[in-house]
Amino acid sequence: MQRRHFVELAGAMAAGHLLGKDETLVGLTKPIPSSGERIPVIGMGTWLTFDVGRSSSDRARLLSVLNNFFDRGGRVIDSSPMYGRAELVVGDLVPQIKPKPPLFSATKVWTPGRRLGVMQMEASQKLWRVPKFDLLQVHNLVDWEGHLQTLKEWKANGRVRYIGVTTSHGRRHDELERIMRSEPLDFVQITYSLADRSVENRILPLAREQKMAVIINRPLDGGELFDRVRGKAVPAWAREFDCTAWSQFFLKFVVSHPAVTCAIPATSQPAHMVENMGAGVGRLPDAPMRARMASYFSTL
Repeated sequence: MQRRHFVELAGAMAAGHLLGKDETLVGLTKPIPSSGERIPVIGMGTWLTFDVGRSSSDRARLLSVLNNFFDRGGRVIDSSPMYGRAELVVGDLVPQIKPKPPLFSATKVWTPGRRLGVMQMEASQKLWRVPKFDLLQVHNLVDWEGHLQTLKEWKANGRVRYIGVTTSHGRRHDELERIMRSEPLDFVQITYSLADRSVENRILPLAREQKMAVIINRPLDGGELFDRVRGKAVPAWAREFDCTAWSQFFLKFVVSHPAVTCAIPATSQPAHMVENMGAGVGRLPDAPMRARMASYFSTL
């Protein structure tokens, strides 16, 4: 299948519709502030979903997930040594995608000690089969002082393109804020969803102030958002921002925040990947619509 191309966010929002069958699919991108490079607003996480063995059926299903992701303009795949066999599976499957996909590789270091951190990152590079990572992040701030020093050295030496730190489940925001104010990060990765909006008060505004890209983990609250809407139809007014499925409703709320660069929902189902990628096309909700979405969700 021919790869669909992404265009600039402003042009996509101005177009405000999905294109016809003879045109390319409009895709929303946002810039990485430290470089201006644009990446798609919908990426892919691998926690739990890619931690599988050698089962041919599991591998075939995940290969279909990846095909649907890349066919719809996906680029950013995020993983971690913490995620069991996920890095191995990504490294095995991505080379099977033809033609070669435009992967933006993002993983993490997750171990105490600088020396062990270097060993872990080099092992991850072999598992992913990439010459270097696009993004390396300190996972959940584990021994962040030492690892961040290594990451800065690797970036200066051309061994990685971007560096950052992560938190999840709304933890350690005070410490994250101190790091953001004192360290030259390209990215921060945080939790944000309609069920957890705590980063709106301090972290997201600070990321804009410090000109840091923001990756959102758990944008679907680990799937629990769907429990809130089970048996309910997507409101008709969601079509005003080209939304036809609940996953798109949830994801468009997240990526429409001005400070958010990319969200990384995870799935092991090819059909769910198609729905998720639908959040990266057409119009995004503006500020009044975002307020309407949040108010509506609070009543569910």
